[in-house]
This record gives sequence, structure tokens and C-alpha cells, in this order.
Amino acid sequence: MEIEKKLKELNIILPSAPDPVGSYVASKIVGKLLYISGQISIDSNGKLIKGKLGKDLNVEDGYNAASRCALSIISQAKKCLSNDFSKIKSCIKLTGFVNSTEDFTDQPKVINGASDTIVKIFGDSGMHTRAAISSNSLPLGVAVEVDAIFELN
Repeated sequence: MEIEKKLKELNIILPSAPDPVGSYVASKIVGKLLYISGQISIDSNGKLIKGKLGKDLNVEDGYNAASRCALSIISQAKKCLSNDFSKIKSCIKLTGFVNSTEDFTDQPKVINGASDTIVKIFGDSGMHTRAAISSNSLPLGVAVEVDAIFELN
């Protein structure tokens, strides 16, 4: 299925894909792999989704934050590929980082927000391997950060 059509069908508006603010690139193609740098949780109004899971935010909040990270990943892929989603063959891996208390153990449920979003948009080619990792803090105090690797045609 065409990704742009699927986004419209799901009534999803991708966020902007800003340039990095540090000494790195937002995306990089190596052979037939597209690497997307970690995307932090930003809501639809451009506001950072901050907080610590298990203290300030619950699993549902984290799930939604991770979903927003996935939309930013897709936006960065679109930008890198000159708006041509047909160049993507599949999603290989997501790595999700969850700003959480030391006793919080539902990181996988939080990162499901990113996984479910990628699969919802890319279908079977969105199925991927994954890691869901706890962190005691993340950049700018955000709740979630997710990076990705895609296979290109």
C-alpha cells in the first residue's frame, strides 16, 4: 500500500523533520540501510512530552509519546528519501528509550506505541525487531526517544 495514502486514510499528519541541533545527522544511508537518529517525544503542537514514567506519566502517556516518536521517524525517513516512501522495503529495528523510575518495568508496553504506529502505517513490512530500554534521564527531560533502521529497495 502507498504510505501517503495510508497516512491520509488514518488521518495522520506527520510532524516536521527538523535538522539536528548537535554534531550528528538526522539520517544516513549505508548500502541498503537507512538509519534514523533518535527522535524525541514531541506532541502535535511541537511541545516536548516531558516526564518520568512511573512518576509523572503512566503507561498510556508513554505509549502516546512513543507513537509520536514513530511519526517523527517516518517524517525523517520521508525527508531523507526526497518524499519517496516507495524506496522503503521494510522496517528492520526500533530501539526505544524510556525515561523511567528504577522500579518501572513496563518499558515494552510504552515502546509498543512506536511499534504499533510503524506497523499500522507500513503493514507487514513494518514488522521489526526491537529493544525497549529504561533510562534514568533523556535529552531535555523528554519521556521517550526512539531510533530506527529501515531496509531500502
